[in-house]
Amino acid sequence: MSLPDLNDPALAARLRHLIDHKTKPLGALGRIESLALQIGLVLGTESPLLSQPQLVVFAGDHGLAARGVSAYPSDVTWQMVENFLAGGAAVSVLARQHGLALTVVDCGVRHDFAPRPGLLVRKVAPGTADALEGPAMTPAQCRQAIEAGRGVVAGLPGNALLLGEMGIGNTSAAALLLARLTGSDLADCVGSGTGLDEAGLARKREVLRQVLERHPLASEPLDALAAFGGFEVAAMVGAVLEAAARRRLVVVDGFIATAAVLVARALEPRVTQRCVFSHRSGECGHGLMLRHLGPDERTPARALLDLDLRLGEGSGAALAWPLLVSACALLREMATFESAGVARSG
Repeated sequence: MSLPDLNDPALAARLRHLIDHKTKPLGALGRIESLALQIGLVLGTESPLLSQPQLVVFAGDHGLAARGVSAYPSDVTWQMVENFLAGGAAVSVLARQHGLALTVVDCGVRHDFAPRPGLLVRKVAPGTADALEGPAMTPAQCRQAIEAGRGVVAGLPGNALLLGEMGIGNTSAAALLLARLTGSDLADCVGSGTGLDEAGLARKREVLRQVLERHPLASEPLDALAAFGGFEVAAMVGAVLEAAARRRLVVVDGFIATAAVLVARALEPRVTQRCVFSHRSGECGHGLMLRHLGPDERTPARALLDLDLRLGEGSGAALAWPLLVSACALLREMATFESAGVARSG
């Protein structure tokens, strides 16, 4: 079943009336006003309140990482999962600071984790296959990962999902999805990821060029997703679709999380009505990806922040979170000219 259209003219008019009659000049709160309007439309209310926000980090390993497309070895994936769970990662700090419930999902890490609070094991396999040798995932694995993401979101409370990810090599998967699903030149899609030098970046571009040539028929969204990976990206696709179906706000992190939204929108075009893009990443392909996710061909999706972030983990989503909370509070609590007895201009 397709997602319902959230474009409710009557509710939008009431929200715009409320925003315009607050004690401020028209438009003086800039993009916070459009953010408040969007959140009100997503949650279907003139008094939006974001409750029990869930920051979910989906993790998985990539077979293509063995080709030297990352500056770090694959073991960093499981080591960073341990760091998330121990509370020492950037996203762990930010989640504590902003009161975000943090869940880490093992979608396909090449490591076995001891059970503990905050960890969900939904392992499809210990890492994807090497996409230069064949599809990163079988169709069945791809479906399993998507359903795992759906199930994670279905089992969590709240009305806001913040997307995060971890997986050495996953900027390669995101770049491949961007190139194939939008027809963009691969050179415009590939960046340095975790910090490749010029030689490393050249090697990465060449490997990804070969991968694209290896899968010429993988043009449909799920075919491309299976061909290029990864398990954590597929799980995020499912998470976005499930959150959208449950009318939850989706706060999208950077390049890899946005790649999952790119796939999800190809399957359900209205998912982006529910999405707030937290920041524009320092990864070169992210701006291009946002241009393809806008409401029309001439209007790109606009991110809230532009801080040259390229960490992933959901860190950008967590940093942007206070802006969403403030937008809702202003809509609910800020006085109108009438209630405050303040004269209007003119």
